[in-house]
Amino acid sequence: MKGYLGIDVGSVSTNLVFLNEGGIVCEAIYLRTQGQPIATVQKGLKELNERLPAGVKVRGAGVTGSGRHLTGVLVGADAVKNEITAHAVASLLLVPGVQTILEIGGQDSKIIILRNGVVTDFAMNTVCAAGTGSFLDQQAARLNIQIEQFGEIALQAESPVRIAGRCAVFAESDMIHKQQMGCGLPDILAGLCEALVRNYLNNVGKGKEILPPVVFQGGVAANVGMAKAFEKALELPVTVPSHFDVMGAVGAALLAREAVARTGLSRFKGFSVADSLFKTGSFECTGCPNMCEVVEVAEQGNVIARWGDRCGKWSNEISKEEKIS
Repeated sequence: MKGYLGIDVGSVSTNLVFLNEGGIVCEAIYLRTQGQPIATVQKGLKELNERLPAGVKVRGAGVTGSGRHLTGVLVGADAVKNEITAHAVASLLLVPGVQTILEIGGQDSKIIILRNGVVTDFAMNTVCAAGTGSFLDQQAARLNIQIEQFGEIALQAESPVRIAGRCAVFAESDMIHKQQMGCGLPDILAGLCEALVRNYLNNVGKGKEILPPVVFQGGVAANVGMAKAFEKALELPVTVPSHFDVMGAVGAALLAREAVARTGLSRFKGFSVADSLFKTGSFECTGCPNMCEVVEVAEQGNVIARWGDRCGKWSNEISKEEKIS
């Protein structure tokens, strides 16, 4: 079997997928990053290699997410792209004709507007974390329910209460107030879903023309209560794709396929990367008043990448093929 590897390294989760040459997801792995992107990527590669059949050939690798530059150097990526591009490419494959992507992950939220298959606008959340996956995790833990049960319980609501969702602190305070008033758990959870959707649409989606087909993806899309709240607020059907939680990695793999089709060659180092010894460090350059902090990555003792210097003094020492852009 031949195919393409996609890796999405975020602050909360690290996702890996293997797509066959037809763009079908054969394997998908979701891991918690836990502040250790290098170790998590290596763990994911090892697990993916064990799952795939013997003799599988990776024709190309793509990376995305906040840790994309570092990961691109580690694995030898053919495509290093931002999350907006990766999510858009994946959605277009799984939901042809999509015009609006609602994405809520562990730490951030974004909206992507597409017209005729091209990204025309996007926005991300700024200061408030209300509505992200980590906030919902915290509330589920506080209420002593499994996060996987959150949405199903919310769907049992008969009369959702109104929760102030403009800020995580206010939302939690208001939930506690409603509990003390005797409101039922399903009504409170459904009210929270509706509050978070209002917050999302009033902040992230402010001023955006939301047209169907609408796709809802990211880890929070597993919450059926949130999907229902979006449909109620938008008065539109909302599609949750089958691989909603690894769409960034799917997009990265598709972008790798495009990159390799252009070059005819892949830079992917192979699954042996899982056993390599990587070390990162930094130093302050004193060559000029900018005092740049230069980050350095070494593999088996050999420096393979540097970045952070404005003038290129240090990063240019690494060959063009190995340094990041």
